[in-house]
Amino acid sequence: MATDLGPLTAEVTRNTEVDGSAIALLNGLSAKIAELKNDPVALQALADQLKASSDSLAAAVVANTPAA
Repeated sequence: MATDLGPLTAEVTRNTEVDGSAIALLNGLSAKIAELKNDPVALQALADQLKASSDSLAAAVVANTPAA
């Protein structure tokens, strides 16, 4: 029985790339927080930037998710 593993292989590759991106993001964020830990103004600016990004992402998900 021949099975086409192409779609599964592509999904594994995509998942691995997404995982790598998430790891890089978290490592970068951790480093930035450590860098700014003694500067409350800069740390608050980073928090505000992250919240704005999260709000934009959440709005995009809601806007592009069909109602059930």
